[in-house]
Amino acid sequence: MKPWLICSGIVALALVFRTPLALAADHEAGVPLAPSEAAGAWTLESGGRDVCVVTLGVTHVGAGYSAKADSGCAGALPGDPVAWRPTADGMQLVGADGQSVIAFGRWSNSLLVAHQSSGVDIQLKRGAAQDAH
Repeated sequence: MKPWLICSGIVALALVFRTPLALAADHEAGVPLAPSEAAGAWTLESGGRDVCVVTLGVTHVGAGYSAKADSGCAGALPGDPVAWRPTADGMQLVGADGQSVIAFGRWSNSLLVAHQSSGVDIQLKRGAAQDAH
């Protein structure tokens, strides 16, 4: 069998199962989220279900940049974010007191993930899902 065919098969499997090999192709995984990259709507997903929309902005506010979570986020987030700020490996949402509400690791250009002790991860996916409003 030709080596290029084997490599193509491995990459395809990695993409299907979202293994670390698939993430290695995205040079943005694990790096800070820049304001220009973050601006716009992100769908918050938990337990495989779109929950709400979080809008990230580029306007400086208190402890970072503007952020607004719609009302559906109340039960999914451990606090009420009013801002966001880049971290070494992604970003965090920040409350009015300047304290972190939740931190997300950057998995790709369009996916941020927060691992929870409950085992149910919370994800932010670029774009606003229709059923998350």
